[in-house]
Amino acid sequence: AAKNFKDTVIVPSVEQYAPFLNFYTENNGATTLENRKLLASRAFNVSSHYDSAIFNYFNQVFEEPVLKISEQNGNVLRYGENPHQKGFFYGDFDKMFTKVHGKELSYNNLLDVDAAVNLMNEFKNDNPTFAILKHNNACGLATRNTMKEAYLDALAGDPTSAFGGVLIANGKIDVATANEINQLFCEVVIAPSYDQEAIDILEEKKNRIILIQNEVALPQTTVRTCLNGILVQDKDNVTDSKDHLKTVTNVAPTAEEIEDLLFASKICKHTKSNTIVFAKNKQLCASGTGQTSRVDALRHAIEKATSFEFDLTGAVMASDAFFPFPDCVEIANKAGITAVIQPGGSIKDELSINYCNDNNMAMVFTGIRHFKH
Repeated sequence: AAKNFKDTVIVPSVEQYAPFLNFYTENNGATTLENRKLLASRAFNVSSHYDSAIFNYFNQVFEEPVLKISEQNGNVLRYGENPHQKGFFYGDFDKMFTKVHGKELSYNNLLDVDAAVNLMNEFKNDNPTFAILKHNNACGLATRNTMKEAYLDALAGDPTSAFGGVLIANGKIDVATANEINQLFCEVVIAPSYDQEAIDILEEKKNRIILIQNEVALPQTTVRTCLNGILVQDKDNVTDSKDHLKTVTNVAPTAEEIEDLLFASKICKHTKSNTIVFAKNKQLCASGTGQTSRVDALRHAIEKATSFEFDLTGAVMASDAFFPFPDCVEIANKAGITAVIQPGGSIKDELSINYCNDNNMAMVFTGIRHFKH
């Protein structure tokens, strides 16, 4: 019917019945070519979305090198990354979140929410954990016995960057935590649940966005434009675990250091490369992110830790990729780091291993790189 739009009218959805009838009666029982084209395009939108969904379902098995993207739910955003750019979001946001309060989410808010949700997914089964993100990177994260303690220690990681950030918890936000959050200007708060009184407190800031995260599986692929095409890849769903660890030094990490190494590695995986992460007692002490060299990332992390008065003695270090030279472990050792986690794989691994052995440092290899561009 849609193909024969010149002579046929197709009304593809119930929602379009009333508008069509109004148009039809206002034009004395006639339609125009433009009107029929519009309805035909909407019909093809429905059928093409259906066909794409069928193809994508079967292609999970056969993996033809063909990409079909069809999103029915498009939302016009206030603007894109900057005010002079147009912005749109295609997807079912309401399936993932229940928006309780606040202004319309911006393009940048959505990017930060995406980063926050993927990061916290690493800690979903842990004790109360709280994270603060800014520009897609964690600036604070801690796991504690209560959500209030987790929030306060996450905030201590970088209280400067936390201003205007996105906050996320892996469990219920209670009144005590909400009272602490209310002292900070933040764009978005995300949690799987809240005490009602906690919501009332957080709603005191009229523009603050409050989201309840629903139990929905996260996408398993990432898609981004590149040159005149599209890049698609499996998500980095590998989380470093004890089974991945290979001790390559004479000194093995202690049980407490192993917990911190895996904690730091989870954060490292979700920050921009090159990245170095320091952690101690399941608290993010500092991170150097998005640097063009690993040494610069390390020095930046040390500078941040020092500026917020963290004692790095006994802290651990995570790196998203191998060390091409031993300079990173040398600098880390002088800062107080006692254990290191990294993928390994450099032709000069032995130089870093030898330095660690000479200075009583523990180092483990995972064999898994976690670049994030």
